[in-house]
Amino acid sequence: MQFDDLLASITPETFARLVTAVEIGRWPDGVALSEEQRANTIQLVMAYQAKYCPSDEPFRIGADGLLVTRSKSAMRADLARDEQTIASFPLSDQES
Repeated sequence: MQFDDLLASITPETFARLVTAVEIGRWPDGVALSEEQRANTIQLVMAYQAKYCPSDEPFRIGADGLLVTRSKSAMRADLARDEQTIASFPLSDQES
C-alpha cells in the first residue's frame, strides 16, 4: 500500500482517534504509544491534515508537504480587515 492510499483510506472517525492518541499519548484502549508510534502517528496526522483539512492558519503544512507561512504584514492586513469594534470607553474619568 502506498502512502497516498493509506491517507485516502483514513475515515474522519479514525483521524479523530489518531489526533486524540497523539494528544494524550494513549490509544483508545488505554495502551500508551511508544515513541516510534507517536512519531509515526504525528506524521500521519500532519499528512492527512495537509491533504484533506485545508486551513487558513498562518503556519501549517501545505498539500505539497511543505511548511506554509505568512508574513507579519499579511497577518496584520487580515486582522485590520476583519477588525470590528466591540466596545469603546472614554479615556478620562469625566463624562463629556
